[in-house]
Parts: sequence; structure tokens; C-alpha cells
Amino acid sequence: MQDSPPGSALLSLHARVDGISAGMVARAIEDRSMLLTWSMRGSPYLVPVAEASVYTTGVLPPAETALRHFVQGVERAVDRLGLTLTETADIVAAATREVLPGRQLAINELGAEVAELITPRLTAPQREVWIEEGAYAEGQPIGEAVVHFCVRVLALRRIVCFAARAENKAPFVLTEEWLGHPVEEADPAVARAELLRRYLRCYGPSTRGDFAAWLGVRAGDVDPWWGRLGEELVEVDVGRTSWILAADLDSLRTSTMPFGVRLLPPRDPYTQLRDRETIVDKVHHRDNWRTTGDPGTVLVDGEIIGTWRARKNGRRMRVEMKAFEALSRRHQDALAAEAESIALLRDASSVSVEVTTY
Repeated sequence: MQDSPPGSALLSLHARVDGISAGMVARAIEDRSMLLTWSMRGSPYLVPVAEASVYTTGVLPPAETALRHFVQGVERAVDRLGLTLTETADIVAAATREVLPGRQLAINELGAEVAELITPRLTAPQREVWIEEGAYAEGQPIGEAVVHFCVRVLALRRIVCFAARAENKAPFVLTEEWLGHPVEEADPAVARAELLRRYLRCYGPSTRGDFAAWLGVRAGDVDPWWGRLGEELVEVDVGRTSWILAADLDSLRTSTMPFGVRLLPPRDPYTQLRDRETIVDKVHHRDNWRTTGDPGTVLVDGEIIGTWRARKNGRRMRVEMKAFEALSRRHQDALAAEAESIALLRDASSVSVEVTTY
């Protein structure tokens, strides 16, 4: 479950699991059964610790060109340093292992300390670039920005992960310290194959291009994932040539529409589907997916029929829903009940619901 904005993973779980609570999720992180780490597209995800290698090792692009696309924005800086991104990540990893033991550091603190430690280890021309103010943030040296980018790679290498959130921050820790044991090596090829299986089970029928967009690489770079499954895949026609796991084909053919209502958060797994016209008419794509500030989506009987946002003032919460067309009284009542259950998750004592149409 992607957890950006923070709290989205909780709402995604609520849409799928009866009786979920914020305390249950917090305890799952504290007792190390769930792990919060950067994963697909360099975004924070809540994943099972027992299967973390699928969503870390399985995500890490093996080729330099694919890695550069995955960590977009760092290319010019590492080129000026005369290094590959892989070499730069190795340098940052070594320094992080010196800085982070026994500590929990927010990204800005970690970036500053690691960058400072690396500075004297660089050649004179590299140091000039490293300490120069960059274009990423005012007053931020290029070196600190490079560390920020490379921490995404370190998370996929399972060197660092997030500790539990505190004071609205999720600090970084060494993964082996957080889990209390050394991180076992995982076979990257096996992890990549399993990641693609999980993707196709969730989003199939799908294409190489859609998988690449979901993962965070280019379509031409997916062979290390796609090429592993071979005869496990079967080609289907759903208005375009797509692929699905052969083992899931019968389930797809006999599937039925679900019943009920759900308020899905921004970046819920369901709305991460790249073939968006499958689930939402194209005329409403801009309403559902925005460059920044995505709303949540309203799901009624298996169809996305609108968007929603929640605003909390003290312990009062207001939910504003905008539907693509008028809703029946039955659906409005069911959505009001769903909003009340979300208010409880967010520790609100009361909730008001306003429903309008686009």
C-alpha cells in the first residue's frame, strides 16, 4: 500500500480489511511485521516484512540506464561528478553505514551528515561540484541533494528503511537494526519475477508499457522482469493486446462485479492502474489524477463514480464528495456510513458529508 500522503495506506487497508484501526497498523510497524520503505517509483510503501524483498530487491533496476530513469533528477549531478549513479550510491551507502548506526534521522539530517562525511573523500574537482549550491532547493549543496536521491537506492538495497512516524516525521534507520537481525540476501531475478506476478494478478491484463509506468522505468527496460515469466503469461485481447498470468485466466473470465461502497484514498492500489480508461471515463481523468493533490475516489458497486476530500478541524471532520452524476439515496446513505468509519480512523468525534456533482 502506498503511503503518500501519509495515512493513505491505512485508508487503503480499511477499504479491504474489516476492523482495521490506526493502532493496528502502528503496532504492525512497531512489531516489525510490516515495513515502511521506498519502493515503486521511489514512493513510500507499507509492505509485509516477510515479503519485503519483492518490493525492494524486486523493484531495483539492474541496469544503470534504467536506474537513472527510476531516480530522475540526479543525472546531471552524477555526470558532473564523473561517476555513475551506481558508483555514487555505493559511496553514499558506505557513508550512511557510518553515520546512521544507533540513530534515527530525518532525510534532511541524514543528507547533511552523509554529504559532509563524503566531502573529504572526493577528488578536488568532485568536491567543487559537491559543495556547490544546486538547483534542487535553496541553500542546498549538490552533494546533499545527491544523497537524498541515493537514499531511494539504499532503500531498495534494504540498507535503510523508515522507522515509525513521530512528530509528523518518518526518520530513516538502518534496516538490519530496525528489524533486529541481518537482512538476508535475496535473488534479484527471483524477486523481480515475483513482483511482476503480483502486478499482473492485481492489474492484468496489462502491457509492458503499463508495467513500466507503474514500476518507474521505461518500457524498453522491463526485460529483466518480463522476460522471466515466459510460459506463465498468456496473450489476451481486451480492446488492445495485453497479457495476464495463465493461472488467473479462468478467474478473469468468471469474475463478477462487487457490491458496496468504498472511499479510496489518493494513490490507492486500485487507482494505480495505468490503463485508466478501464476504470474511469477519459472525460473524468483530470478530476481523479492530478499532477499534485490527487483527491480520493468514490467506489460504488465496482465503479468509480466520483471523488472526495476530507478536512479535519480539531476533532470534527468534513467530507466533500463530488459525483459524476446524481446518486441515489441508498448510495448517499451508504457513503455517509463509510465516511463515519473513516472519521473514527482519523480520531474525529463527528463528521459531516456534502455531496455535489461535477
